[in-house]
Amino acid sequence: MIEFLHTFNPQPIIFQYGLVTLHWYGIFVVSGILAGFKVVSRLAKKYQLAIDQIYDLGFYMILFGLVGARIFSVFLDLSYYRQHPLEIFAIWQGGLAIHGAIIAGLMVLGFYAYRQALDFWRLADMIAPALALGQAIGRWGNYFNQEIFGTPTNLPWGIPIEFKNRPIEYLSYDYFHPTFLYESILNILNFALLFFLHYRLKNKKPGLIVLLYLINYSLIRLALETVRTDAVPLLLGLRATTISALALAAVAIGMIGWRYRSSLTLKRR
Repeated sequence: MIEFLHTFNPQPIIFQYGLVTLHWYGIFVVSGILAGFKVVSRLAKKYQLAIDQIYDLGFYMILFGLVGARIFSVFLDLSYYRQHPLEIFAIWQGGLAIHGAIIAGLMVLGFYAYRQALDFWRLADMIAPALALGQAIGRWGNYFNQEIFGTPTNLPWGIPIEFKNRPIEYLSYDYFHPTFLYESILNILNFALLFFLHYRLKNKKPGLIVLLYLINYSLIRLALETVRTDAVPLLLGLRATTISALALAAVAIGMIGWRYRSSLTLKRR
């Protein structure tokens, strides 16, 4: 595996014939969505929820999640898209920001749960491990697009990046940290933990699993932001994605304190 990463030169297109073009990025995004559906379907059976409702919810969350992810990504590189507005719609080239997907997905989930009189927190707990697994798979699309890689490295698992895809300050380097791989592995571990908790955690207040997902993923991003080289706006001297991760973690920690404050108070007594 290490030798493969170090020597293989990934390309974004699998197949092209006339106007028909098949991109690796799309394949991995779709594969991640399907894997996530499989996870949610299994958990729906565990909690005895109607599978038709899960499919309806999944459709809207995927649709608006992709829109939210694209909007957030465009915001992160607004100067470029102002000059190339038509490329806003070229999602096969990459550019789906997970923070935008999370925000949009939670909004859709809240609306759907309210309309269908379902437990928002239970549904969110079910979706959390599916999202982590989908991210783990989808990140491989970034590898084939040669995007969202890290700083130069001499480590044996460093990945080659073509000259045209390197940041200007790193043009003389050939190998870079495979941040896509780091995040993929960490997301698989996050998925395994969250999925395990569905079968082992005994709590009367659903919501802990999704809040742990937000904290865990925020920690993953905070670690990776220190080596990522993709250009994002700076706010208060920090990368915008770093601030997003900090904000998500803070909200999740605050929500845990709020939802479980009575339990914590009883334990202290």
